[in-house]
Amino acid sequence: MKVAIVGIGIHQFGRTEGVSGRAQAVHAARQALEDAGVEWSDIQFAYGGSDSAGNADTLVSELGLTGLPFINVSNGCATGGSALTSAVNTIASGKHDLGIAIGFDKHPKGAFNADPKANGLGQWYGETGMMVTTQFFAMKIQRYMAEHGIGEHTLAQVAVKAFGNGSLAPHAWRRTPMTEEQVLSSTMVSHPLTQFMFCSPAEGAVALILARADQAKKYTDTPVFLEAAELRSRQFGSFEVFSPWVSTERADGPTVTAARAAFEAAGVDPADIDVAQIQDTESGAEIMHMAETGLCKHGEQQSLIAAGETAIGGRIPINTDGGCIANGEPIGATGLRQVYENVVQLRGAAGARQVPGDPKLAFSHVYGAPGISACTVLSR
Repeated sequence: MKVAIVGIGIHQFGRTEGVSGRAQAVHAARQALEDAGVEWSDIQFAYGGSDSAGNADTLVSELGLTGLPFINVSNGCATGGSALTSAVNTIASGKHDLGIAIGFDKHPKGAFNADPKANGLGQWYGETGMMVTTQFFAMKIQRYMAEHGIGEHTLAQVAVKAFGNGSLAPHAWRRTPMTEEQVLSSTMVSHPLTQFMFCSPAEGAVALILARADQAKKYTDTPVFLEAAELRSRQFGSFEVFSPWVSTERADGPTVTAARAAFEAAGVDPADIDVAQIQDTESGAEIMHMAETGLCKHGEQQSLIAAGETAIGGRIPINTDGGCIANGEPIGATGLRQVYENVVQLRGAAGARQVPGDPKLAFSHVYGAPGISACTVLSR
């Protein structure tokens, strides 16, 4: 059974002093309910997740004690994508007709502080400093740049695009455009990645209302259809966050397998995509994920980015709201923010950041530790 998104809601990302993560989630949920023209009592089930702002199911104390099944989801930065995939499968199975996926978070300032034991690692891994993910991302992009001839200016250009797009998105956190020189000259964090090439832990919330596609017109004149929602974990030989060693055998990571599964399920080719949101924990991640998702070939990124092909007016617009670099990363909300942005683009309601040419097909990709990827293909 086909599934449609019929309502969307978002709470601004960044820092909102005095507003809890749960309050942000309630805001996003109520906005989505209003967008779909339904009441909380109409919702038959919910999936939601948060890493540091409390259990999602506790939101019923403010949204309504209706007795609906509300399942908490936790899957690293792929939490939102996992909640959405679960919700899609619930409707596709015929179990329910109308549900909601919610993701939210409110992280403290500073780097994420993950627990080695919670990720299947010994305490030694944290004591050596390897739980600091900036080091992993730096090592991975160093190898990738060496193998594919990509320079540091390309890393900076990704960030410049992110801040420029973010300046056009009302929900974005960092809304001040930056130059390539400003990005390159900012504080070096883990070579070759500087401060402004990274996203930051943040706050925010997103809610999506899902319905059976054949009932979508009951709720909205602009339904967006989920052609595919696929999630995959890592396999032997892939190099992922919190990997305690690198195998001599190299295998595709979960981004490759999840994206391939999504395109196959949707029956479309990556070249058919009109707009895409992909995980950009830092500039290098966007570059690598461009090829891993099939949106381009390995090594093509430098010329594509330099030519403006990934800009809003380019051939394959990527991260049109500024991605994680401009929005920050509230773990529970990121994957749903990407889908929210794609829905807005397909509705033609993105204002100054609207992709031209009447986009009809959108793709999203989120990646989370310790090696999980969730991808969607949307159409209108």
